[in-house]
Amino acid sequence: MGRRKHRKAAGKAEPKKPASWELAVTQLKKGVLGGLMQAVAVYRDNTYPMSKADWAYVTSDGHIFLNCHRDADVQEWKYVLAHCLLHLGLDHVREDRMADPQWITACDLVVTRFLSDNRLGRRPAEFDRPLPLPAKNEEDTLEQLRDLAGSPECLGFGTMTGRPDMVWNGRPRPSWLLQAPPDFPSIFAQSLQDAIVESLRMAGEGPMRSTREIRRRQVWDEARSWFVSGFPLLGAVAAVFRIVDDEQTAISMHVPVAAVSAELQEIYINPRRTFDPEEWKFILAHEFLHAALRHDLRCEWRDPVLWNVACDFVINGWLTEMRVGLMPEGALYDTTLSGLSAEAVYDRLWKDRKYYLGPLQPEDILYGSGPGIDGLTGQELDDFYRSALQRGLTSHRSQGRGFLPCGLVEEIYALSRPPIRWDVELAKWFDAQFTLPEKRRTYARLSRRQSSTPDIPRPAWHCPEKLASQHTFAVLLDTSGSMDRRLLAAALGSVASYSMARDVASVRVVFCDAAAYDQGMMRPEDIAGAVQVRGRGGTKLQPGIDLIDHDETFPRHAPLLVITDGECDVLRIHGREHAYLIPRGRRLPFAPKGPVFVLT
Repeated sequence: MGRRKHRKAAGKAEPKKPASWELAVTQLKKGVLGGLMQAVAVYRDNTYPMSKADWAYVTSDGHIFLNCHRDADVQEWKYVLAHCLLHLGLDHVREDRMADPQWITACDLVVTRFLSDNRLGRRPAEFDRPLPLPAKNEEDTLEQLRDLAGSPECLGFGTMTGRPDMVWNGRPRPSWLLQAPPDFPSIFAQSLQDAIVESLRMAGEGPMRSTREIRRRQVWDEARSWFVSGFPLLGAVAAVFRIVDDEQTAISMHVPVAAVSAELQEIYINPRRTFDPEEWKFILAHEFLHAALRHDLRCEWRDPVLWNVACDFVINGWLTEMRVGLMPEGALYDTTLSGLSAEAVYDRLWKDRKYYLGPLQPEDILYGSGPGIDGLTGQELDDFYRSALQRGLTSHRSQGRGFLPCGLVEEIYALSRPPIRWDVELAKWFDAQFTLPEKRRTYARLSRRQSSTPDIPRPAWHCPEKLASQHTFAVLLDTSGSMDRRLLAAALGSVASYSMARDVASVRVVFCDAAAYDQGMMRPEDIAGAVQVRGRGGTKLQPGIDLIDHDETFPRHAPLLVITDGECDVLRIHGREHAYLIPRGRRLPFAPKGPVFVLT
């Protein structure tokens, strides 16, 4: 039986699996560069010279030569091939420009920006760096390069080879080849036109509507198109959002006018509401800013309804200053709150929260913690919105498109900076709570004398043990069934490492679920590994806080760190420094007085 199977398998050869660069070619033929991909020839062998630093080069007559010694995946080869195709489609390979290295660099910068904006493939790691110039078009970029006098960070940027990746093929064509070379710029232009027509066709598919419904739908669609073509700050954000104007969807989601989902990149509109075109511009800009500034994630522990109101006040004030559209009647607007951030406005509204938390208060921020559109993770969505706003701000200012409030500009700059990691913030909190005992030299106990000067006594280093023994704090750990074990491990490991780094001799540990379990004073090195978690029942953390406060042997000035997932009771902590550590996407059911660190 084994021999028969072996002969049958040997007689039938398995199909050869296509190489990664061949799969990249196949994918490009189906996209916007499909026309160019059909018109060129791709080679990958040892019949042409290629150095180790090379990736590929393209000739003026439409031949792309790849380095056969390069090992890359499909997305990297897709980026390399698209880079070469764009050189042809944008008419970069010119006989009179090939001798100018700055022209080649300018073309590489323009192509790199095009590929980055349209997410075609993935740039190889050795070329993955930010653009040193805006690179709007070839001529402007060339002038900027000449002003920089061949700056080393710009020269050769983005090229797909150690040598120039564009080669002018000046050899005469054979007399028997009567066909003229392809007009690559015309092919590229036709491909872009076909892609636009296809997008419009797909957007127009669906059930037939009445003339009145079509007219209403066009009002907000035209407002969205205005942002894409005439308002650079929000153009990139508006281009990716889909408008859902289904009446049943608006009713089921309780959407009074409009609502936005930053993760799904959708804006839900109530088609029964009628507004002027300028009012629709205001409404859409309002929702775009909610999403781009990630107000859904910045809510954190705050009350979601009151946070939505605070963000509405801030955004409406900005749009009124920028004169974008016309603010609808009844929108939240207060001139006394101008210049304040959403967090500062929230703190002011909290004093009168009963007035703003009415049952009929509209909400237009949709919260969620699932994967975004096309499977994008939360970090990828953050990067997209951050990049879209930053590029929009640069384009808006360069084109002189109008006034921008300083508060909005500051928020865009703040979002462009990477956020501080939770463990760094927690370490800063530890530094503020504990002062390391300062070592001093003292003659009370002399150190060993040096052999060169045996007659001179020298003081020894002394560390006050009493001050070091006073360094302690308490950890209240939520061990209910809703807590994730990975959260417990990461939190306890961080607490142990920070405690040992700051000479904390012992830590008071209390576990809480349905009841409080006092573990007493523990050494920091025992917290991470030797702790046996008890309970896993309900969640009542207040008994653990009361246990610590009523213990006369525990210092009253010692701080408290509460580790929970937010599904707990309302906590009352009086007269003690404290902080909270919660996972991302959760919030506390009350307004905390101490800092809140979000575990990611």
